[in-house]
Amino acid sequence: MISQSMEKILLVDDEKDIVECLDMNLRKKGYSTVFAYDGTEAIVAARREKPDCILLDIMLPHIGGIEVCRLLKADESTALIPVIMLTAKGEEDDKVSGLDAGADDYITKPFGWKELFARIDAVLRRSSAAAMTGLKEKDKALCLQVQDIRIYPDKHIVEKGSKRINLTATEFTILRLLAERHGNIVTRSELYEALGIVKNAGEQVCSLAVHFANLRKKLGDDAQNCRYIETVRKIGFKINDRY
Repeated sequence: MISQSMEKILLVDDEKDIVECLDMNLRKKGYSTVFAYDGTEAIVAARREKPDCILLDIMLPHIGGIEVCRLLKADESTALIPVIMLTAKGEEDDKVSGLDAGADDYITKPFGWKELFARIDAVLRRSSAAAMTGLKEKDKALCLQVQDIRIYPDKHIVEKGSKRINLTATEFTILRLLAERHGNIVTRSELYEALGIVKNAGEQVCSLAVHFANLRKKLGDDAQNCRYIETVRKIGFKINDRY
């Protein structure tokens, strides 16, 4: 199990009973935990503790969860920390807003423990190759090239020209998979498996479209121009190798 190495989880919820319940069950699984009870505390704790994953409620005092996520993903020191949004709201707009802010996944309250642990394990697997340090010269040879974009899998770094692009763990996994295929198709089923998405869970399948939209936006691409990523209708996606 991923949790055997004592990954640290930051729990953010203004309901102390929920935090205590999460704390008890996560510690039983071998995780260590730290807490925050409002949005301001969450940002301070994330920057101080550098957790391996954040469980972040949407409805928080002072700063809402979606804005907290956006601020953390815009900060280079916390941008690579996976975020799972926790929400009692079931509306699709709330979930899309969380993903659009940079969240790696979301789960709706009430949830089962097996589902929560599976989501945590999935985002930790996706971020396990992340490295917070800069590139050394020897690392530059370990590079996937997509036109003017360079991807360094071992360091979890993406550059476009001279600019560093901050991707979430999910976005990085998608781009790496596409680049490794050198223009060949990556099917939706392969993406579901790599990202830990249950294929028959409709709302999770919808999240894939949001992750692709966010990735394209960060690359300076869009679904119409398809400069970097092409959608192959009803099959999957591939890197555009025609430029």
